[in-house]
Amino acid sequence: MKSVSDIAELEAFYGLPVPASLDKVRTTLTAAYRKWIEASRFMVISTVGPEGTDASPRGDGGPVARIVDDKTIWIPDWLGNNRIDTLRNIVRDGRVSLMFLVRGSGNVVRVNGRARVTVEPGATGQFVQKGRHPRSVVIVEVEEAYFQCAKAILRSGLWTGNDDSPLVPTAGEFLREVRSDFDAETYDASYAERAKDKFW
Repeated sequence: MKSVSDIAELEAFYGLPVPASLDKVRTTLTAAYRKWIEASRFMVISTVGPEGTDASPRGDGGPVARIVDDKTIWIPDWLGNNRIDTLRNIVRDGRVSLMFLVRGSGNVVRVNGRARVTVEPGATGQFVQKGRHPRSVVIVEVEEAYFQCAKAILRSGLWTGNDDSPLVPTAGEFLREVRSDFDAETYDASYAERAKDKFW
């Protein structure tokens, strides 16, 4: 199957961008973008490094990120699996893209910029959940902010609650593919309770 390998060919196939898709881009966090990010409890952070790309979900009980000023966002790194793929990439290549979602809304806010990782107590100490602090904080310097139109979320029916998707594998079933004797049922049944003490 032939692939498109020339930008001019690609642009000729698609035509010009919709003007509003370019006009909406901001280089700082305006009042509207600040309000959206402050309402978001879930985001995806995408990074790139020598081994390739990484996209990682982030979630919190309140705002998933903190706006420090109109060019700076802080993201706490709470307990996880210690793969630290995202953090490794940032240390070696600071380019990041953030995608902020707000439950029930069709729009998505995207932020592109450069990031760095700090473990300084002056940063980690700014965040607390159940008496705990994150191990590190990702500091993002905003270069672009813009909203993504609602078509993708509307097409997918993400928030409609009328999910007609087929049943999908559980985490336990994924793990049982690695080790055939793994007790997937017990793992899945007890995960939510076990995870409660590992949110933060």
